[in-house]
Amino acid sequence: MYDKDMETDGYTGPGKVANVLAESQGDRRDIRVLDVAAGTGLCGEELSKLDFCNVDALDASQDMLDVAKTKNVYKNFIKEFLGSNRLGIDDDSYDAVIGSGLFATGHVKSDCLEQLIRIVKPGGAICLAIRENRLQTNEGCKDLESRMAALQSEGLWQQVSREIFPAYSSGDDGVVYLYTVL
Repeated sequence: MYDKDMETDGYTGPGKVANVLAESQGDRRDIRVLDVAAGTGLCGEELSKLDFCNVDALDASQDMLDVAKTKNVYKNFIKEFLGSNRLGIDDDSYDAVIGSGLFATGHVKSDCLEQLIRIVKPGGAICLAIRENRLQTNEGCKDLESRMAALQSEGLWQQVSREIFPAYSSGDDGVVYLYTVL
């Protein structure tokens, strides 16, 4: 049902972040990727189409993870809430993190960024997408870009690109960010 709703809304975020990540990577088969706020696995499906074979899913909802399991695109499933809390994932565990839709109202807030940086290896990539209007309307994300800039000033990561793209969902534009962890 959720996937059908997203399809009806014209949700293109998962395909966009998967393509941006793919363009930044070499041989994708061995790259270890974590799909954060993976939900039902829409990003995982897009990554699979692009030859990413070593992808894990993280989500706070077991019901969503159960749906994601049926898609056979993930190796491991991690049921944890993504926030300022320390995730039960070792430092430098992943080559990349990907996420789309995680910053929706009532979901993940910008205070998760430090955790994402911590679990990605130096030189690894973090690729995230958000509906552009959420940057002004979502209480948990109004400071997203200033927080991203502060983490860059602290020398934790470097922005590679920030791209506004049309038709993220329901006709609204999206923004996709690509960062390299330092």
